[in-house]
Amino acid sequence: MTTSLLTALSILIKPIRETHLGGVTPQEALLSALQRNQVELQERLAAVELEEARCLLEEVRGEVPWFCADTEDLTWRFVQECLLLLLCLARHLSRLLEAFSQSQTGPAPAKPHPPETAPPLPPDVLSVAQQKTLGSGLQFLVTLGLCPYLSLGVGVSLGLRSAFGAAVKGAVRCDAPPPCERRLLTTVMVLLEVSAVSSLATLVFTRHLGDLMAALCQLGYCPQRPEGEVTDSSKGLTVEERKSCRQALQGLLGRVYQPIVIKELLALQGGAKAGTGAGVALTRAPPWLRCLCGQLLSERLVQPHGVQAVVRAILEGAGGGDSDWRKCDAVAKVLATCPQQCSSAESYYSQVCPQVLELLHFKDKITAQQFQRVATRAALTIVQDQPEFGRRFLLSPLFAALCRCAAVPDSVRVAGDDVSQHAVPELELTRCVEDVYKICVVGNTPSAVLLSTLGDVVPIIFSLFCFTKQNVSHLRAPCQEILLWYLSHTETSSALSLLNDLCVTQRDGGGVTSGFQFSPSSEGGATFTRQQPIGDEDDALYEKVFGEQWRVGCVVQLLAEMKDSDLPGDFFLSLLHALTEWAGEEQETDEDVDAALMTLLELEQRLERRGQGRGQKLALLHTLAVMCAELPHTLLLRKASQVVGFVGSMLQRACVGLDRGSEGTVDSQTLGMGMGLVATLLSGAAQLTVEDYSSMTELLVPLEQVSQRHPEAAVQELAYDLRASIATRGAYHPGSVTSAARTLSRPAGSDVHRTRQASPTPAHTTFCSISPRAVPEVAASGPPLTRHTAATDQTRDPASRDGECSGTMAAGISTPSPVSSAPEKVFSDWLQEACDPDVPTRTMALRALTQAVREGLKRAIESQEQLLMLFLENLEHEDSFVYLSAIQGLVVLADSFPEQILTRLLAEYQANPSTASASRGRSLETRLKVGEALMRASRAMGDLAPHYGRPLVGAFLRGTRDEDSSVRASCLSNLGELCQLLHFSLGPLAQESSRCSLYRLICGQNNLTHIQLLSGSEPHMPRLGSRVKLRSTGVSPTKDGSSSQTERSAHGPPKSGQLSVCLTALIKTERDVEVRRAAVYVIALLLRGLSDRAPQVLEDILLELYRALKWVVRSDSDEVAVLQAQLALEELDSVMRRFIFPQQKLEKKIVVLP
Repeated sequence: MTTSLLTALSILIKPIRETHLGGVTPQEALLSALQRNQVELQERLAAVELEEARCLLEEVRGEVPWFCADTEDLTWRFVQECLLLLLCLARHLSRLLEAFSQSQTGPAPAKPHPPETAPPLPPDVLSVAQQKTLGSGLQFLVTLGLCPYLSLGVGVSLGLRSAFGAAVKGAVRCDAPPPCERRLLTTVMVLLEVSAVSSLATLVFTRHLGDLMAALCQLGYCPQRPEGEVTDSSKGLTVEERKSCRQALQGLLGRVYQPIVIKELLALQGGAKAGTGAGVALTRAPPWLRCLCGQLLSERLVQPHGVQAVVRAILEGAGGGDSDWRKCDAVAKVLATCPQQCSSAESYYSQVCPQVLELLHFKDKITAQQFQRVATRAALTIVQDQPEFGRRFLLSPLFAALCRCAAVPDSVRVAGDDVSQHAVPELELTRCVEDVYKICVVGNTPSAVLLSTLGDVVPIIFSLFCFTKQNVSHLRAPCQEILLWYLSHTETSSALSLLNDLCVTQRDGGGVTSGFQFSPSSEGGATFTRQQPIGDEDDALYEKVFGEQWRVGCVVQLLAEMKDSDLPGDFFLSLLHALTEWAGEEQETDEDVDAALMTLLELEQRLERRGQGRGQKLALLHTLAVMCAELPHTLLLRKASQVVGFVGSMLQRACVGLDRGSEGTVDSQTLGMGMGLVATLLSGAAQLTVEDYSSMTELLVPLEQVSQRHPEAAVQELAYDLRASIATRGAYHPGSVTSAARTLSRPAGSDVHRTRQASPTPAHTTFCSISPRAVPEVAASGPPLTRHTAATDQTRDPASRDGECSGTMAAGISTPSPVSSAPEKVFSDWLQEACDPDVPTRTMALRALTQAVREGLKRAIESQEQLLMLFLENLEHEDSFVYLSAIQGLVVLADSFPEQILTRLLAEYQANPSTASASRGRSLETRLKVGEALMRASRAMGDLAPHYGRPLVGAFLRGTRDEDSSVRASCLSNLGELCQLLHFSLGPLAQESSRCSLYRLICGQNNLTHIQLLSGSEPHMPRLGSRVKLRSTGVSPTKDGSSSQTERSAHGPPKSGQLSVCLTALIKTERDVEVRRAAVYVIALLLRGLSDRAPQVLEDILLELYRALKWVVRSDSDEVAVLQAQLALEELDSVMRRFIFPQQKLEKKIVVLP
């Protein structure tokens, strides 16, 4: 029966195969084909093979009330035949399914199927060909019986779908009976009845769901025409029929996969007023349809898992990129806005907010990333736009697990002493922390409501962070990021109050419920469980003290991570101010209150308050001690205003001592340090701005008290001068201020030779790393100083200079380089100090001059010759700190002026008794130092090394002939490192260097001229970096250092394989072990530097190098040389393996033909 019905349907929808004659319109051709197929179907139904189908068709035709036999519309007649066939098929399959289900649920058959037999298929399963036929029939049915009767703007019209749709629209006769709405209702009801069968519903909903929903929306919700406009041919539906259509629409929306339903509703609702599709203007949906779709979308949204369905409908298929995050933001904005169709905003947010939080818990990476972005933006938008609803329905569930740690439910409290019971399980606590991290840190949109709500649970998060610092847990990083985000975005007063609560006035348990604690869990997280009771009081006290100290350490670690924030310095100053206030409160004594007049309860309360106060003071002192020990001064005092606050706290502390009349040693040192720092600031140690001077006005009151009440006249005078300088903003600057900056800020026991232990190349310059004269020189560029003050400052002893450096270090203000901020006249002072016999002074001067060259100061550029001579002279110094600084200066000079400086360094390096510089008597150590400078300069050249490498290769090759073995080994080492930098430029230089080696073997000492030509040491030498091409090989030069043209042409161009001659000769003939090691090391460096490029660059000499290395392995007696040769052979083996057996890779080559 199923086959017969589908055969009849295929006859009805058979396409036209013959070619029509000209002059026939598409509408006429369509009507002719439809009529011909209907006639053929009637003829085939009369035959015997389709008798069962004909009988069932007549039965169904007699049952349905909508069949119209006398219709004049040929298309509707065709649609009726299709509807009858589909109804017959649906009813037949329903009866088969019912019988099949009864057979499956009935008694077991007599002959059961063996286990390996597949279960029987349901009778509604269709073959591929049958599904294709049914799909074509449904397409004809929708095209001819549904779409032509949709109103304008409802769905996509046929004319915009295809050219065939336009032909269909012209072939349909709407004036013939039955009415259009009645036709549409008939088609829709039949499709809904057909979709009751699961196998048929798949074909209907996957292809025609949007058209079916559009028809139901029009039938159930389209406004009725006024009664005067209704004719007999266009009568509307009854109230019952419209109600049934609405119910059918609701049932359809509940049956289908929700993301697909939402997509279709969005398509029906339409977009902008003037939307376009493929260049054709689309008709905008009518207002009633837009309102209906909005209402239906709102209903989909607030139902269970509705938010997830909306997000999937919009984001499914998004490939990422800019459009992806824009879609996510758009969806988040839609979720955060209450629809107009909702009766209550409270009910909407109460249903949507929990679903928004559920979007954060997906495991799939791609889906989780998109859903997390939507959830984060939606949550932050709700909190910002609707703070009340956001707090109640979003933030409260978000922080619920953390809040239970602060207030454990009574059900858990009364559970007894069961330690294994978890007040907050691991999964819940982990999910809570991760959600807070995603919303706050990843979202990174702070608001007042979010910060205030998060501030309530920050103590619990901090306690969890302290627990994770003691154990291995994956919650450590998110807890730390949350705390840093809160401290960075909250107000400074709130952050300081929180830090004080965490460090000083701690509550029991640090915010968590007393008697409970965080414990390790099996998945690497944490659980909140009942704490085991501690019987011993000493153990309990130890645990309490250790916990408090650990918490302070964790706070300091958090502050250390805030490198770009002023909060660490502000917290440090707040602790100092609190310490000063408590110092003033210590004046109260027990004699002020008569204990005899107090009751026992009052006395106990007074003693308890005193004990708590002393505990807080101890906690404050401990926090200050840990901060000073763990945090650098550049973090605690980042700007001048914080330095001023630090000084103000010290002065106030001194004033408290003056008020009590018991000034001790500590108070005197505190006062001296404070006044010394003020004097240093006013003397120009930092460039003070208007805001800095405004902040210094708070020092006027304590300075006035010191100037009036201090017992020493010198201190009174200094305080008066400092106050006057601050009040005039540096216009009045007496000499006592400068003297105080030099003397009062020097701590006891400063070592004048402390700078010898420093690095010769500091990474940055602060007060503790500048030269001894940095402060007065900077002061010269700041407020005006008298000539007497500057002269006195320049001639002071080294101890006072070093003391000034130590004192200004406490200020913690980074200053610019001393040379860059000093005037031109200071440059000469650096030149003079570079010859000072004192090692620290000379070293600091050399480093300052090097910095001046690096910064390109005009005076340094003009004095490059003088600086070169100065650095060369300091190379002979025996102190490593001095000659290393000189080498660094030469490197910076060579980097700034490569052609001039490298030429001079090469001349100095090649100095021998026959040259003009022989009178200098260069020692062996000095020559090695010059070689080190050359090597460092070549490293600094980078990509310019091939340009300047030719003279360096010549110089190092000539050094291999030196009488001293140390020089020969050093030259070979430098040559190896230089070859690594040359890469492909090594080819031409290899020919020249190999030619030099050949001359050495053949001509002995007569190869001097050619080596000099190679290294550029002759007076007529070309400019450094130019290419000198020697074409003679194996011939002894003439007296004038040249060779004849005949000899050059006879021998021809040299072979690049001669590079190995020099190294091979040294390896096989050199007696000194160090030189042989260096020669092998050159080959190893050469192979390591060139790597995969070695076969191309060293094509002619690889064989010679391989033989030399094998000779060392077999014949050399030195174990170190053998080891180096083996390593070089391993490097060569790996290079050749990659060259011979390259890695297989797929690549596409595009060749452009001429």
